Amino acid sequence: MLKRILGLVGWLGVALVLGAVVIRFAKPEWQQWSFGLAMAGLVCTLLYMLSQWREIARAFGGREARFGTLAVASALLVLAILAALNYLASRHNKRWDLTAARQFTLSDQTRKILQGLERPVSIKVFAQADDFERFRDRLDEYQYVSNQVSIEYIDAVKQPSRANQYQVQQLGTVVLEYDGRTERVTSDGEQDLTNGLIKVLQGKQHKVYFVQGHGERNNEASEREGFSNISQALTAENYTVEKLVLAQQKEVPDDAAVLIIPGPKTDFFAPELDMLKRYLARGGKVFFMFDPPEKAGSAEPTSVMALLKNEWGIDVGSNVVVDISGMGQLLGTGAEVPVAARYQTHPITERFNLITAYRLARSVAPVTGGTTGKFAQTLVETSQASWAETDIKTLNTTGEVTRDLENGDKAGPVSLAAAVSSPATSAPTPAADQKSENTSKPESRIVVFGDSDFASNAYLGIPGNRDLFVNSVNWLAQQENLISIRPRDPEDRRITLTRDQQTMISLLTVLGIPGILLLAGVHTWWRRR
Repeated sequence: MLKRILGLVGWLGVALVLGAVVIRFAKPEWQQWSFGLAMAGLVCTLLYMLSQWREIARAFGGREARFGTLAVASALLVLAILAALNYLASRHNKRWDLTAARQFTLSDQTRKILQGLERPVSIKVFAQADDFERFRDRLDEYQYVSNQVSIEYIDAVKQPSRANQYQVQQLGTVVLEYDGRTERVTSDGEQDLTNGLIKVLQGKQHKVYFVQGHGERNNEASEREGFSNISQALTAENYTVEKLVLAQQKEVPDDAAVLIIPGPKTDFFAPELDMLKRYLARGGKVFFMFDPPEKAGSAEPTSVMALLKNEWGIDVGSNVVVDISGMGQLLGTGAEVPVAARYQTHPITERFNLITAYRLARSVAPVTGGTTGKFAQTLVETSQASWAETDIKTLNTTGEVTRDLENGDKAGPVSLAAAVSSPATSAPTPAADQKSENTSKPESRIVVFGDSDFASNAYLGIPGNRDLFVNSVNWLAQQENLISIRPRDPEDRRITLTRDQQTMISLLTVLGIPGILLLAGVHTWWRRR
């Protein structure tokens, strides 16, 4: 009777274990019941095995049983090795992107932001369940880079109350939460997701002013010479962009994080120049871009250039940089469009390895030995096969020049941009509530480029132009954590074939390859005949 009861206990243990497995996969939310059933099943199975110990020992006494035991032990060893490898793989995650366009690799900017997270970021995806995979392909990369990122996928159709809680207006909305702040993105693209992450991390927008009134570039113009695209790039970096006419102001606005002066053609009035001096003295940030003179003796902002040379140690040359290295041919340009691939050590150019191109640039170099205790740094240099041409009249009339160092030309490499910083001399005293938030000392910063075309709509497609401009603004605004190479649009890798090429491929696949196989078969048959 006891033997029969123990047999029933053994079968009950098997049934309990099978039930636990079914519940584990069919009803994951009942995991606590699954665990309890599994434990009870194992206890019952062990009781049965203990009651049958004589039979089990007798079964393992034969020769066949010994070989069977060895086979089972080998199988268990292999399973143990696989389990150990799986455990190590789960603890040490490593991924490789083998696509030619690196389409599954996050940009340098995204990785830098994620690695700098100090507090958790919650990402909630509101979409239909069938659409989750589209977001998961991208967001898994974010979670892989930083363990501060948590992701939750919510079916907005089945859970409308949660969608209303986060003010979701459409399917495919990604809600980012950080430190009590919320930002919404309606795209699964890396650029949009990272821009949303930047906004929710910063919590406030910095204001950038484009100075007007001296023939500068229009930041709202969509023509080739306009700056509308670079304005959109700044907006994506969480900046507010506005115009500013200095002649209509008494002082530079206090909310100006950066002043951008893109290609002034005439000089500044004395009150405007004094306004700039006061702004810099209280910790202002200015981004100057000076184009070469259109012709010898043409009007230029000479007072501003003198200010930069005498007080900030940056010398803006009266020349045109010519580059005969042939690098411009890669972009379909000539010698008057220098292409740069050399960048000096500076936060703006940290890990920057993209080429940049400048249409009709002039030299911008640090003054040797500095000025009034300020020492500028070179940012961008041309190749050795370049020089700064001072004979602008001949260049404009004939288009042909030769390097003449004895008459004032500067040998390459030529510096095209420089930056300088200095502690603010008359910074306003911060409010009591701001002292705890920002402990860094106010600092005046200036960036000068010898060309404004490089940031225009026409030249913003050059691989590095956009990033170099935005990096300069981020350094000026003291947003160094945003200095990097930004996400790119997915590369279009489709093959475009002409009609003749399509015909050749069709003939090769329909007639060529089958014909070769047929001839090979006939040849083999003929030889064996």
